[in-house]
Parts: sequence; structure tokens; C-alpha cells
Amino acid sequence: MRDGVAAGQLRPGTTYSVYQLADLLGVSRSPVREGLLRLAEAGLVEIRRNRGFRVLPPQADDIEEIIGIRLALEPPAARHAAEHGTDEQHATIRAALTAMAAAAARGDDTAFWPADRTLHDLLLRAAGRPRTAAIVERLRTTTALLGHPTTASGRTLPEIHAEHEPVVTAVLARDGAAAETAMRTHLESTRNLLVANLPH
Repeated sequence: MRDGVAAGQLRPGTTYSVYQLADLLGVSRSPVREGLLRLAEAGLVEIRRNRGFRVLPPQADDIEEIIGIRLALEPPAARHAAEHGTDEQHATIRAALTAMAAAAARGDDTAFWPADRTLHDLLLRAAGRPRTAAIVERLRTTTALLGHPTTASGRTLPEIHAEHEPVVTAVLARDGAAAETAMRTHLESTRNLLVANLPH
């Protein structure tokens, strides 16, 4: 669903049938119906009885709530990852940032965003918080329905990479306070830009 929105195949507010989505995905209607029910429970689609469904992109209140949750979870986790992560975990975090930098330099969106998600995931797991990592991944899936991430936030790939550098630098230096502050700054910037760039 997220990829369909990003590619312009599914437009928020337009009503689609289960048959259309099944054809688009190349699967039968049963898993599509099951998936739509789960998306409806998460508030990502509205099921219209006997008519189909429509995508519900996040609104300003949704973004405020989602980033608010992430702000409660990720900055303190970055501090913990800095202070208690192993050298091996820190090495994988450094590698994820390097992958982001290389993708940004090439302008390679398809490589950049998985590296971005991996970096956030690794930081949470280095903090010993796998459940939090799963929660954050689901929250990011919701904001991804706003469309292409660079368009949605109004930032270039190098600018987004640059926001992550202070986080990783602090983590690798085992400076917990700086890691927490840098993650908070990054998430607050993301929230403000996503809200500012909402389609009207």
C-alpha cells in the first residue's frame, strides 16, 4: 500500500475496489481483504461498505502523535545505545551511516531509505529495546503513506544524512547526553517539516 501511494498508483481519497488492489499486487482477493482489515484497524484506510476502500494519509494531528511517541522512545534509547552498546553494535551503526552517506552521494533513494530504517533499528536494538524497534517501524510505515519521503519532508538525501551524523558521532564517542539531544533534534525537525509540507 505504501509503495502504491509513493508510486502514484494509489491516490489518497480515491475509492478503490478489492479487485483493483488484488490485480495491482498480483495476488488473490482473500489476503487483500485481510490486509485491508489490518490497515483499517491502524487507521491507514477507510473501508467503504459495498464500495471498496480509500487510503487515509496521516494528518497533522497524526504526525504530532506519531513523532511524539518516537520522541518519548528514541532519544533515551540513543543515550542508552551510546553508554551501553557493544563495540560490535557500534560498528554496525557506523556501517549503516556509511551506507546512508554513499546512497545520498549517488542520489539513490532505493538504497538510502532502507539504510535509514536500519540505522534507527540498530540504535534501538543496541539499547536493548527490540519491542520499541518494532513499534517505531510500524509508526514509520504510517508516515510513509504521505508519499515519497524527500518530497514529504522537503529535505534532500544529504540533508537527512547530515541530521543523523551527530547522533552516530555521539553514540560512537559514548556520549549519552549528546546522542539523546541529537536524536531529539532530528525527530523534532522531521515532525516540523512533515507538518509544514502536508498537502492542502
